[in-house]
Amino acid sequence: MSDGLEYLDDLDPDDPRTESQQIANKLRAAILTKKLQPGDKLPSQPALASRFGVARETVKTALRLLAAEHLIVSRQGSGTFVRAQTERPVGLRPHVEAAFERTHVSIDFAGFGSETLRNTLSEVLDKVRAGRLTPESVVIRIMVSDMTVPMALPCRADTAADDPAVRMRQKRISERSIDAIVDDVQELTDLGLIKSGSVQVRVHGIPPVLKLYILNNEDAFFGFYPVVEHDVTIKGEPISIYDPMGKDATLFQYSVSESDDTSTAAEYVRQARTWFDSIWNTIAREYAHD
Repeated sequence: MSDGLEYLDDLDPDDPRTESQQIANKLRAAILTKKLQPGDKLPSQPALASRFGVARETVKTALRLLAAEHLIVSRQGSGTFVRAQTERPVGLRPHVEAAFERTHVSIDFAGFGSETLRNTLSEVLDKVRAGRLTPESVVIRIMVSDMTVPMALPCRADTAADDPAVRMRQKRISERSIDAIVDDVQELTDLGLIKSGSVQVRVHGIPPVLKLYILNNEDAFFGFYPVVEHDVTIKGEPISIYDPMGKDATLFQYSVSESDDTSTAAEYVRQARTWFDSIWNTIAREYAHD
């Protein structure tokens, strides 16, 4: 066999399951055993139909089964890909870079700080500066916890009580990342590398327990912040704090699938957008830099 699909066994005529179920099972096994890696493009529907000697509609049915299990995602004009089912934050960059391949880019972020977003955008915006990515517009909305008001987290580890000094430490960290993002997007606009750029920032009083990225209103990445105890230095003194740790947050990806706009994943993206907008338009307030 020289069609590049050697990892897919033939259909079994004695198997009581339908041909579409058998094809779905074979593709699922290839995904779970990493013969098809997260982000890999699946063979085309015609190629799969030819490989198994079935009608293309049978292949479509098999792919719908896998999409319902959140194993694959279809992208308009690009094909069908193995979903990045669980990604570490460092794995976010390829998805952000793909978002910047569009003419108009939108990114919504809600979380504790914005260090991961800043680091990810830094690499991607370098490609815009080099002319390798050429969006016309970039709109970024950032929504973070307001560290000027008492919070359950971060807090002192010895008393589990709110401490303004602990909050001010996080406020400074967040400000550095937010200001860098604002400056980077403004620079691209000033240089004429994008026609328009906007970074809007709001804060709210909800303690930081989750992070959410929404890319181009089509892909949502969601994760919980685990709370860890670690030592920091504040005003020259060591102190142990309970801190939501973004680098330890596993992200789960949900995408609006071209092939099934009624899927659970598509509904998750819609609900994530609704949640973000509801906080943004109600209790969130404009970010004020000291």
